[in-house]
This record gives sequence, structure tokens and C-alpha cells, in this order.
Amino acid sequence: MSRETITACVFAGVPAVNRSLYHRIRFLVGDPAALIEWQHADGATESLLIIRDIEMERARRSARADQVACPADYTPATGLSGDRETATAQALAECLRQSGVEVVTCDRTFPLIFTHELNTAGIQIAYDPGLGTTERRSKDEQELEALRAAQADTEAAMEMACHLVATAGVDAEGVLQRDDAALTSERIREAIDVFLLQRNYANPGSIVAGGSQCADCHELGSGPLRTGETVIIDIFPRNRSSLYNGDCTRTVVHGDVPDGARDIHAIVMEAKKQAISTIRAGVTGEAVHQATIDAITAHGYPVGPPSDSPPADFTGMVHGTGHGIGLDVHEPPLLDLKGPELVVGDVLTVEPGLYGRNVGGVRIEDMVAVTAEGCENFNRLPEHLDWR
Repeated sequence: MSRETITACVFAGVPAVNRSLYHRIRFLVGDPAALIEWQHADGATESLLIIRDIEMERARRSARADQVACPADYTPATGLSGDRETATAQALAECLRQSGVEVVTCDRTFPLIFTHELNTAGIQIAYDPGLGTTERRSKDEQELEALRAAQADTEAAMEMACHLVATAGVDAEGVLQRDDAALTSERIREAIDVFLLQRNYANPGSIVAGGSQCADCHELGSGPLRTGETVIIDIFPRNRSSLYNGDCTRTVVHGDVPDGARDIHAIVMEAKKQAISTIRAGVTGEAVHQATIDAITAHGYPVGPPSDSPPADFTGMVHGTGHGIGLDVHEPPLLDLKGPELVVGDVLTVEPGLYGRNVGGVRIEDMVAVTAEGCENFNRLPEHLDWR
């Protein structure tokens, strides 16, 4: 690398778990790697991926990098460690030293082991909080297709789960029954896991919460489900091949829908519609959340965390309107107070909800992609409470 290089950005870690590095190289591997991106004085850019030797040929075919090397190609005078991650960090430092780079810019995921080796070599690190994060927000067409596919499969799992609840039998005490046993949150969650595993997804544990458990918006749910009570189902799996996530929530009631549940469902639907109509490039995440707030408070319900000792009949929305999604199920930007300006290619969840111990809870969640004039909604699944 020539001495006229003016800037260098560095990403490092294990691409299989470091989403920022994976996003940069689009190459899935479970060994440590490092990527250097140089920008020359004339504006030209160049990148080098340092990766385990047995992965080099595959990386040359598939990785987004101009050059591929292994740690042995940049062995320092003191030699390389027998620890693979340390050796990769040492090789990175030596490569930068040979290039005459004295300062590199790193992102928020840069590992401490790499920081240590760069500092030992006398290379300074400048931190850029937006590096990697900003680029990940604006999804390219490959990413959008992966997210559309993940959401379609998530919706298929959701439809299956809602039908399991809606079409169950019921015993004399109102407990749902299937195959001569109580239908529990755990059984629905297991059915979702199996459904998604057969379609090449890893599923971290869906929310299946019924009745008063719905009062806690992130309660996973446990025990038997009952007729006439709301059941919130929230599924957010990751495709094992693309690494992109789905995220969908629906609410189902077995049997007759109580008036209270029907009322808050209508308000949540109105809030979601109002929030989605607000979304377009240039609008802030806070403005989208404010649209949700306006819709819900217009009906007399509060938005925001409740007091430490809320009244027994408290019902409200206790979270933001949504979040960014991509390689992580939760990533910038937030649709909440202080949420930033949206950009074309942001992919977001929109998930207003109302929760209370007396009424249960309702949350409906769609996934949308921001465009210059509005947004594309990836969801096709119905939003009703009666799934019979």
C-alpha cells in the first residue's frame, strides 16, 4: 500500500456474530477477520480482508473486498501468536504499519483485542459512532429482498400459531385444549420453533402471552391459555442463510371477543395506520412516534412508562412505536422520542399496543421500508382478533 494513503477505516471481529463486519464483506465465516478500507488522496478507495488461510479462496470468490490475505502474509518481527484472534489482530497492526498508517477510524463494534494490538504498534484509533451504523440503515435491494422473504416466512408462522389458538377446544373451566391436553404458551412457542426450524430459521423465543400476562409487553408467556382472553404473539426469527430477521406481532382471541379487547384493538389499528401514513424519508422517528401518541391519547389512554405503582385498572402504551431491523432484530433508528430523521432504505417495525391487567393487551406489528414518498409495507397478514 502506498504512502499517499490519507485515511483508513478498520472493521474487525468474527463475521458470523459481528453484524457490522458481515454487512461490509457479505461473507459468513466463524473465524476472526479484519477489513481495512483505504481512501487515497485522489479519492480512490481500496479494501483488504485479512482472514484465515483456509477461507481465502472462498473469500476471493464471494467477499466484498478488493484483496484477500491471511495473517501469515503480515507476520510482525516478533511473530504471530498461536491464538487465532490475537494473530489476526497482530497481522492487522503489521499491515497498517507497513502501509504507513498512523491513525485509523473504527466503529462501535471494534473489539478490545484488536485495539490492544493496534495501540501496541503505535497506531491510534479514532472512534466514529456512525461508522457502519449509518450504512446499515439504508438497505440495498439484496437486503430488502432478504427482509421481505424473512417477513413472509414469519407471517406464515404467525398464521399457523394464531389458528392453533383460535381453533382449539375448550374445557369446562375455559382452558384451551388440543390433543387432549391443555394448550399452553409453551406448546405454541414450540410449534413456532419447529415451523421455523424446518424453514431454516433460528428463533430466539417467541412471545406468546395471554390474559393478564399481556399487561407486560415483553412477557414471554407461560401456562394454559384461556378462551375469551387476548393472546399476544410476537415472532422475530433470523434466517440462517441470509442472517436477516423477520418481526411480526398479531393478537388472537379464542371464542367471543370481549368488548374491552375489541375497543383497544380498534385504537391500536388506528394508531398503526396513522404512524405508517407519516413515514417517509426526511421525517423523524420522533414524528412517527408522535403520530402514534396522538392517536392513542385522543381516546384517553396514556403513552409512556407507568408510575412505580400504577392503578390496577391501568391501560396504556408503555413503549415506542418501533425500531429499525436488518441483521439485528433491533437496530437504529428508533421510532421514539429523539428518533432521528429517516432515510430511504430504512426498514422499520411499526408496533403500537395497549396493555392492561383487566383488559389484557393488543399489539399489531408490521414491517415497512422507507421510500422517498412514503413506505412499502411487507406485511400481508390479516390484523383481526378472530382467527377462526
